[in-house]
Amino acid sequence: MRATKTVQKILSNYEGEAPGVKANLCRMLMEGKLGGTGKMIILPVDQGFEHGPARSFAVNAAGYDPHYHYQLAIDAGLSAYAAPLANLEAGADTFAGQIPTILKMNHANSLMSGTAGKNQAVVASVQDALRLGCSAIGFTIYPGSDMALDMYEEIKELRAEAAACGIATVIWSYPRGEALSKEGETAFDVTAYAAHIATMLGAHIIKVKLPSDYLEQDEAKKVYLKQQIDGSTMAARVRHIVDACFAGRRLVVFSGGAAKGEDAVYDDARAIRDGGGNGSIIGRNSFQRPRADALAMLNKLVDIYKGRG
Repeated sequence: MRATKTVQKILSNYEGEAPGVKANLCRMLMEGKLGGTGKMIILPVDQGFEHGPARSFAVNAAGYDPHYHYQLAIDAGLSAYAAPLANLEAGADTFAGQIPTILKMNHANSLMSGTAGKNQAVVASVQDALRLGCSAIGFTIYPGSDMALDMYEEIKELRAEAAACGIATVIWSYPRGEALSKEGETAFDVTAYAAHIATMLGAHIIKVKLPSDYLEQDEAKKVYLKQQIDGSTMAARVRHIVDACFAGRRLVVFSGGAAKGEDAVYDDARAIRDGGGNGSIIGRNSFQRPRADALAMLNKLVDIYKGRG
């Protein structure tokens, strides 16, 4: 596998990292239609665990089959496929070596009460990732939750174990919990803080939601206003999130969120591109569409990240 100068420059930012981790980052960055560009599109399919099978797959029943998602990611020329342990195991032999995989290691579910602490259960191991040939592990943290410190300690240990095996770490950093309002979960200041926390915890790839222009924290708001931190456009807000991740020295991808119209998906990608983000991790907005429509949309996203749309 050869790396472009763009990818070599990205990898040089990971000083002191294990060669195996860099090799797996390189594998994802060189994979698919965006290979070598420094941009990524990842297909995540953990929604069945998080939201339930019908809410996730009934709109496109082919999605009940884990093989469908493997094949979609491969045929779309994506950078990687992220999924829970059982989903990856269900196609591990058939699709071995055909696309980099990310083992999502912890999960919540929508059957829990509204008063339950915002937390996730660890349901897989680094050894599972090693056995399946995964390029990375994935882990969710909830900054703003009373359970957040426990999650930070969990990923610290898992990240160190994974790195010792040459496996990279992707952190889903989703602010939510007792310390935040619903609007604050995607606030400009809170999203930047969450991205920075993931960076400080050693994430090789940081995944956050696209931020709104709302400012949640009173003390942070004073700084944002005094320093005139630009949040006037989505691209400007993306640029600030990238700055929060060691001034762009870490890969940052943004989630697609709930299903939305194609134009909105494309506008989000243009903002990520123009703001210096590294790409999209897009699930429901792809696999809930008919296969032909999903492939066409993902191809358009590739064009956008290549500067052709």
